[in-house]
Amino acid sequence: MTDRSPPGRPATARKPARPLQQRVRIIGGHWRRRLLSFPAIDDLRPTPDRVRETVFNWLGQDMHGLRCLDLFAGSGALGFEAASRGAERVVMVEQDARIGRALEACRSGLGDPPAGTRIEIVKADARRFLERDARRAAGGVQDGYDVVFLDPPFRLGLLPALLPLVEACLAPGGWIYVEAPAGLQGEAGVLEDIGSGDPWRTIRQARAGAVEYRMLARHADLRQDSEPDSLAAGDSP
Repeated sequence: MTDRSPPGRPATARKPARPLQQRVRIIGGHWRRRLLSFPAIDDLRPTPDRVRETVFNWLGQDMHGLRCLDLFAGSGALGFEAASRGAERVVMVEQDARIGRALEACRSGLGDPPAGTRIEIVKADARRFLERDARRAAGGVQDGYDVVFLDPPFRLGLLPALLPLVEACLAPGGWIYVEAPAGLQGEAGVLEDIGSGDPWRTIRQARAGAVEYRMLARHADLRQDSEPDSLAAGDSP
């Protein structure tokens, strides 16, 4: 690179340009190996491939017949992964208009989903969306969700406030996937209390670096099957 600094003035190192877009790969199902593009925005941190592989092993690789809610859709990695594996309905909620446009572009670019799969992208505040869906579920207007992906920005600390609202939208026997910062130096992490007290029980858990992730189910739904294997079609926890 040619130094174009004025004479007598030291050259300054240029900061590397921040990428305008990032990409994440779908790892299984109908759209396996397809790339999702999304804007480089603070707090937007896609669930890594290794973690998603674990999560969909927990859920069962075949998602046919399941209704899924990706509440903070972000890159769309979890929602599109569920759709790729044949989920019956995937609702992806995102408040940020730029990210919402990227999700729409990804959906268009991927082409037709698996037969019987419907993908909805909703621009909405997560809390208001949950409150509305809870009212609709209580009124019998729509069924609850079998899987809810709940991965809000860590800095906002939203999990304790959102979980009761998510419960009202969850179908009988449904599961909730949550991510949060792991505890440091022996301290309890954010999920320690959430996953061990009523109405929730942790049925799967793992850690990747500084992030802890768990699958939660209601205590009441686990009375008949204390060790559910998955939510794959034909299984019921």
